[in-house]
Amino acid sequence: MSSSILILWCVIESSSTSIIEVFQILQKIRLPWFRVHIVILNDPGRLISVHIMHTALVAGWAAVMTLYELIILDPTDPVYNPIWRQGAYVMPFISRLGVVRSLYDWSLGIEVTDNPYWTYETVAVSHILLSGFSILAAFWHWAYCYLDLFVSSTTGKLVLDLNRIFGIHLCLAALLCFGFGLAHLTGFGGPGMWTSDSYGIVGSVRFVKPVYSVIGLTPFCYGVISSNHIVAGFFGLIVGLWHVSSRPGPSLYKVLSMGNIEGALSSSIAAVFFTAFITSATMWYGSLSTALELFGPSRYHWDNGYFSLDIERRVKSVDSVFLNKGWEEVPEKLVLYDYIGCNPAKGGLFRSGPQLKGDGVVQNWLGHANFEMGTLSLAVRRMPAFFETFPVILIDQGGSLRADIPFRRAESRYSIEQTNVVLFFSGGTLNGIELSAPSLVKGYARKAQFGEIFTFDKKTGGADGVFRTSPRGWYSFGHVCFAFLFFFGHLWHGGRALFKDLWTGVTIEQALNVEYGLNEKLGDGGTKTTAFL
Repeated sequence: MSSSILILWCVIESSSTSIIEVFQILQKIRLPWFRVHIVILNDPGRLISVHIMHTALVAGWAAVMTLYELIILDPTDPVYNPIWRQGAYVMPFISRLGVVRSLYDWSLGIEVTDNPYWTYETVAVSHILLSGFSILAAFWHWAYCYLDLFVSSTTGKLVLDLNRIFGIHLCLAALLCFGFGLAHLTGFGGPGMWTSDSYGIVGSVRFVKPVYSVIGLTPFCYGVISSNHIVAGFFGLIVGLWHVSSRPGPSLYKVLSMGNIEGALSSSIAAVFFTAFITSATMWYGSLSTALELFGPSRYHWDNGYFSLDIERRVKSVDSVFLNKGWEEVPEKLVLYDYIGCNPAKGGLFRSGPQLKGDGVVQNWLGHANFEMGTLSLAVRRMPAFFETFPVILIDQGGSLRADIPFRRAESRYSIEQTNVVLFFSGGTLNGIELSAPSLVKGYARKAQFGEIFTFDKKTGGADGVFRTSPRGWYSFGHVCFAFLFFFGHLWHGGRALFKDLWTGVTIEQALNVEYGLNEKLGDGGTKTTAFL
């Protein structure tokens, strides 16, 4: 655009072309085809159309992904082969809203009420219908874009009333928010939501009553979710009606650039990237709305040894004489969580596919590996999430090195062969088995780096031995990337809103009052201009 301005300025200097003729030439300058948003500038009807089409695409994607995950999902083993290890991405979000049942008489390992309406299949079909109707609505709004709703009552002209548009959106969002908190979560008109403990053991679908007290400030109060949605929806509806019925003053209108759609786009993008940062953090480190049974362990759990410490507490609560019995009573879900393959931080950028394609489908828990050297009880140092390879080191309760698997024979004074480390299992399929052969002890010591030891079916899932990540990891990574993209998009459109004249090529005093953007509509050659002269 700047090159066009330079050329026109040279034309003015070398000829008798008037300023009005220059602006007539500027009106014929079209922005490139990839500037799609120019099509909808100052056009309320078509602005609605593209947003409805975006809704249709999102709803259609959700429906197709739900059907795909229903096809590939194996629900027979919700403990060792949960949905978050099978690559399910949409279904965990459906399940946390209380939908855990299929029309084909299976659920996620919990008992649910016989309700034919809240199933995975009905959710998928409803989104397909929503997508289809939204596409038709988008076509209609594009063809009949000049709605009376956006005609000014004072001038009788079509105007882009951003204040009214914002109010309408806020009212609709508030109604959905209020209904979700009052009806869906509480069981008044919905199935409730998935609730669980911090260890992801007793998760199930329950009705959540709103809590309006200081109890809601605790980090494990589910009632605050429904109460916050009710309160936010109520006040959002009031504020939305106020925005629909009121008009801002001229000073505020000018400061906030309410007459420029790019300013509204910039502020909307700012809200999106802020929300993306928040939701990625709550997913990565866990929250009430991201249950472990549906999304897998969080980074917080693994970094703090959350499951291993709880397992140790459970085992120590039983008399040491009955150590095997204590391990037998440890929940199998808790044992699976204490495995590094469930850590969302182990997934790489280009490691596509579910977790079972990395290490395989979990078959059995072999038991907890107990290493002993004489009277000393040893433990294998766990592999940190940052490393792909890590030396095998056996330490005592004081943290001192007692045995290892050396890299070189010259450094083998702590080797398992020389220290005579023995291994016996507690719990699992190898409960009570004792091993003393150095080759076997070293093999299980390498596996103990990853947490609890399991056997895997590597053929069914096409495992390749590379760590993958759970939907928790992919969600967090994806939303952080989106957040950065939207952050720069916010700066871009904010700059365009603040320096509109520069972007449109208007660098000298306007001789014509051009309705900015109207001349750039697709298929619309008419430009409304009014001469100042």
